[in-house]
Formats: sequence, structure tokens, C-alpha cells
Amino acid sequence: MHENSEKVLTRDCEAIRIPSGESIHLKKGTAVLVTQALGGSYTVAVPEGLARITSDNADALGLEVTTHKAVGDSSAPVEEGAVWTELKTCYDPEIPVNIVDLGLVYDCAVTQPEGQPANVQVKMTLTAPGCGMGPVIAREAEQKILSIAGVGEATVEIVWDPPWNQAMISEVGKMKLGIL
Repeated sequence: MHENSEKVLTRDCEAIRIPSGESIHLKKGTAVLVTQALGGSYTVAVPEGLARITSDNADALGLEVTTHKAVGDSSAPVEEGAVWTELKTCYDPEIPVNIVDLGLVYDCAVTQPEGQPANVQVKMTLTAPGCGMGPVIAREAEQKILSIAGVGEATVEIVWDPPWNQAMISEVGKMKLGIL
């Protein structure tokens, strides 16, 4: 939708440098090229390289800010399938495939005592050890899980066993990457 579109930042905004994961400050008037717009985040090419702008700062790109907040009963029953669906809205900023179809999510557990908010624990990995974007992706996944009505706590743990490999990519992911 917004990929490969040139934009000029309408205000200063925070972004995350790819692949180091460090916070950077982008100035109003900076010309950017949106290279990926998936899951509510925007990967942009800036003079310093690639950066990720979150949905909270979409207005700096001249786009509508989308809020992702839980609606409904805070103790509503949470189905594991809803968590997996939400995880499919998280994307690696350099790869146009969600973290589930990339095979990065190893486990998802929902515990919810009757009448209480749910606790969701997810184990995921990264395509490469030492990727600075790992904590950023994990934090985004946690935030998206917390947006599900009935979820009170969400923890996304990065694990390295088993090591990730391309065989873990789903058929859908492989088709999107052109490796099927």
C-alpha cells in the first residue's frame, strides 16, 4: 500500500535503526523512502540507512496513526488462536513475512484462571543470533498480544534452541519469498 513511496517527514520522530536496534531521531523535512509497510510499522530508507517507524509515529509520514488497544472485558476468555493471529501481524523489518510464517515463533502458552486476565508466554527466535532488532520485534509482539481483550500479561522470550533455519518457514512464507 505505501511501499516504495517517497515521503517527507512532517515532524521530528523517533525511529529504530536497522539492524542495530538503536533508537535514532529523525528530523522534520527528512526525505524517506518507505520500503515496507506491514503490521502497522514502516521500514524507511533514510540517508543513514534503514530505520523502522512505529505506528505511533505514522503521522510523521503523513499517514493515519492506528491504535491497537484491547476492547472488552479484561477477564474475557483468551483463545490461543487469537494470540497466533495477532502474532501474524508482527513482521521482521527487512523481510516481508510475518514472524509466524518465518517460523520464528516456537511456542505459545495461555494461562487464565477463571475470572482473571490471561497470562500469555511466547518463545521465539531470530533469523540470526545477535540481531539488534530482536528485542524490538519481541516488544512489538508483546504489545500486540496485550491488545487482545482479556490479556493481562504478555512475555515474549527470545530463545536459540533449536537454531532457526529456512526449513522452518511456512509454505505461505516461502511463496512470499519466492523460495518454493
